[in-house]
Amino acid sequence: MTATIQFVDTPDGPFGIIADDEGRVLASGWTSDVDALLARLTPSIRPAAADVVQGETTAAEAVRAYYAGDVHAIDAVEVRQTGGEFHTRGWAALRGIAPGHPLSYQEFAAELGRPTAVRAAASACARNAPALFVPCHRVLRTDGTLGGFAWGVEVKRSLLARESRAAHEPFASVPA
Repeated sequence: MTATIQFVDTPDGPFGIIADDEGRVLASGWTSDVDALLARLTPSIRPAAADVVQGETTAAEAVRAYYAGDVHAIDAVEVRQTGGEFHTRGWAALRGIAPGHPLSYQEFAAELGRPTAVRAAASACARNAPALFVPCHRVLRTDGTLGGFAWGVEVKRSLLARESRAAHEPFASVPA
């Protein structure tokens, strides 16, 4: 499988996107390290490093729009993930969490119909490869603290602040 990689400069640092030949995002995150992005992928959809070529992705424009203030620009970007039924449902549910309205892991588990499966809900977030497009950053610890994030707590804090401003000022542009 040939994949395309593109890096976008953001206020939170370089943002890497790996997309398949159909334009679906396989992995993304705040890094310029191709191997770090590839490592997020399950073996069944992980291209060999030699099969990843620099190029343009359609998802890059959504990243630019997101950072320009349109926090919904990421919603329509197609992604491809593989996993079990619970993780698949979890990833779909993450895309339904409104910007500026994060859930706790406990609330997220309840949304998935398994209110006691807090660790499993957290696992769906931890195994999420197309970060930003599947917004796992919108899930917080049950006590409201940020908790872990593959790309760093400071990036998570920045994303949540950007989305909170946009949710409370829907007609204002959020500064990059």
